[in-house]
Amino acid sequence: MISAYNDLEFIQTINPIGIQSKVQFDGYVLSIVKNEVSYGGEEGLYEIAVYKGDFQEELPGITNDNDTVKGFLTSVDVDAIIKKMYLVTGTEGKQI
Repeated sequence: MISAYNDLEFIQTINPIGIQSKVQFDGYVLSIVKNEVSYGGEEGLYEIAVYKGDFQEELPGITNDNDTVKGFLTSVDVDAIIKKMYLVTGTEGKQI
């Protein structure tokens, strides 16, 4: 189960070049990326997006208002988002 940043497993991505981790929380998927085009990626920071099915979702408390992604995140920020996803969905995350 994924309950913190340190539990994440990242895979290498080719296009764009970087890393990604995906975590399933009930009906949502949290995508965490750091790559050459992500918000903050060139500074070594992460970007997250929340998906429901094939579509990105705005999720209050997780993403910014009127936006489906959130960037320029540290590992501590990602850790907090994982905990918030647990609180919002009531389920522990599962790596996918």
